[in-house]
Amino acid sequence: MFYSRRSMLQSTSCGFGYLALQALCADSAVAAKANGTASAGLSHRTPLLTATAKRVILLCMSGGPAQMDTFDYKPQTGKKKHPGSAVRFRQHGDSGLWISELMPETARHADKLCIINGMHGDTEIHAQSFLQLHTGERLRKRPSLGSWINYGLGTENQNLPGFISLNTSKSSIYTSAFLPSIYNGTPIGVNGEDMSAATISNVVSDHMALSAKRRQLDFVQSLNRQHLQDRRGDSKLDSVIQSMELGFRMQASAPELLNLSDESPETLERYRVGRKLQIGTCRPTDFGRQCLLARRFAEAGVRFIEINHGGWDQHKNHRRDLKANCDTVDAPIAALLEDLNQRGLLEDTLVVWGGEFGRPGLVPDDGKDETGHNVRGFTFWLAGGGVKGGCVHGKTSDTGDKAVEGKMHFRDLHATILHALGLPANDLTYWHEGRDHRLTGPEGGKVVSELFS
Repeated sequence: MFYSRRSMLQSTSCGFGYLALQALCADSAVAAKANGTASAGLSHRTPLLTATAKRVILLCMSGGPAQMDTFDYKPQTGKKKHPGSAVRFRQHGDSGLWISELMPETARHADKLCIINGMHGDTEIHAQSFLQLHTGERLRKRPSLGSWINYGLGTENQNLPGFISLNTSKSSIYTSAFLPSIYNGTPIGVNGEDMSAATISNVVSDHMALSAKRRQLDFVQSLNRQHLQDRRGDSKLDSVIQSMELGFRMQASAPELLNLSDESPETLERYRVGRKLQIGTCRPTDFGRQCLLARRFAEAGVRFIEINHGGWDQHKNHRRDLKANCDTVDAPIAALLEDLNQRGLLEDTLVVWGGEFGRPGLVPDDGKDETGHNVRGFTFWLAGGGVKGGCVHGKTSDTGDKAVEGKMHFRDLHATILHALGLPANDLTYWHEGRDHRLTGPEGGKVVSELFS
């Protein structure tokens, strides 16, 4: 019986390299710029600019967090009641940042936070704005922020992917699109599932000894390389060879990082690991496990880690569901910031919190408990990675309906993140379909230097 290379890879136990890493190597192409230079894969690369951060942890709050009930305090002024903050706020830290009573644990780290109250985007459609947050574009499939970062810098640990996306079912937010597939994000867990059972699909297995797997892979790779001899310059095949090697190395590193049995009971409690809250539209997510895994991946040298928490799309029962979401994420975020700081990682880890847009404020005491979408003015915050702590950048109007000072578009946020990593935001490009493409789009993004110390 005749077997093609493809069918042999799929049918043998070395199929882990084909299946487990298809997110990494499905159809890789060499990162060819106009001058014909080739990709360095995930090998570590020195930043072109002075970097204040080595890695990024994105805390993605899907659905649109209500900024005026979390980090953008809008007290009632004047005689007529208008949309504003519907919960109590207090000042925290030496900086006196105003933070909602719903986030008391995160508030303990007020002096580490740089709150951006002037964010704005282009559309109030969830899917499009969510895509723009991650890729810079609203409609077309484009490389994700994490993919661009790994394309520019590689990874610090050759045994792990450079980009890991926790608790997501949307491949559009971790795709490398036209970038080589080695820069794809590796998804772990699916939105709404118990993260305690999360694995890197088809990579973690014990059906045979590692030495036997190595022998099988060596055989398959020898065929691949022989095949490549007759097809010099075949970037897709070359990328598959690299990715299968990464897949083998991951089998030794990933299981240990996913196993939290070596963490103390006190640590598990601080992160609220295993606590799953479901109220109204809030999904039963093990967010604390995500945060603890993010810390472990950061320690291990993963360049970009995304954590996802959904359920922030609160049109009805706003107060109840907002409290449930804040109760879920507050303590784990505080534990993550505390651990990163104590372990000396926060100074070169940029932590980013936010969602695809914000929400209009409620009018206190009018009996309504419904909110909509607001992309014209909303909040993100940054911590670590060289940014100023205990500060506020930008401002929305008194009713919070739009950004009026220090406006930052998603393009500017992306440019600022790339700059913190030492990457020239508007010069990090990739040649595709006859022209250079970049994360910040044709318009380019502005680096907001005021955010940095």
